[in-house]
Amino acid sequence: MRDERPFAGFPPRGRTILLPAVVFSELLPAIGDVAELKVTLHLLWRLAERRTYPRFVRRSELETDRLLLTSLSASGPPLQELRRGLRLALTRGTFLEVAVVASRDNREETLYFLNSEHDRAIIRKLERGELDIGQARAWRKAPPDVQPRPTIFHLYEQNIGLLTPLLADELRAAEEEYPQAWIEDAFRLAVALNRRNWRYIARILERWRVEGKDDGAPGTGPTSAGWERYFGHSPAR
Repeated sequence: MRDERPFAGFPPRGRTILLPAVVFSELLPAIGDVAELKVTLHLLWRLAERRTYPRFVRRSELETDRLLLTSLSASGPPLQELRRGLRLALTRGTFLEVAVVASRDNREETLYFLNSEHDRAIIRKLERGELDIGQARAWRKAPPDVQPRPTIFHLYEQNIGLLTPLLADELRAAEEEYPQAWIEDAFRLAVALNRRNWRYIARILERWRVEGKDDGAPGTGPTSAGWERYFGHSPAR
């Protein structure tokens, strides 16, 4: 569940980081996926905080970053959301992904650099062996080909039918209220139960919001009595 506690405000002498203005003028307005947004901001922060040369972040660091994983868990399984957010950010060109083979143990590691002229020059040096960060070899990975997750409007038209302007407002409100993963699961569950209408899907989402999604997730659903009390029928019907 999302943390609904209000933000306490900025401290009087809090630490700050510098970000290029283009992050706010071009990059953030173009991002529509929550996982990509969170991964992008977190990586920008981690890179800005680095005091070593060159600046990069290891994939293994991200996969064990409790702060980032907790944030991503609001939309789905955190490691899955991390992988998807990274793929989208790499496809957009925000970051560059470099694979290196470590000299000490011959293990492959994945590193993330900012897609800037400065960091592209660093990567070229790594690839030519002119810069030693403890690697035997280094090569840049090609950006992945990623299909973005369907919006709530696409899900409705694919599974239910034509969208009306009045219903579009309800769907937009639901997209702001619930995590994307919940919406996808609710559509999937409604289709499996042959209840292809928005009212039913909205009731599933409301039930998960009130009682917790684990009690109503597909495959781990509530008892038949619970379904009958809330939806008026058994899940087997």
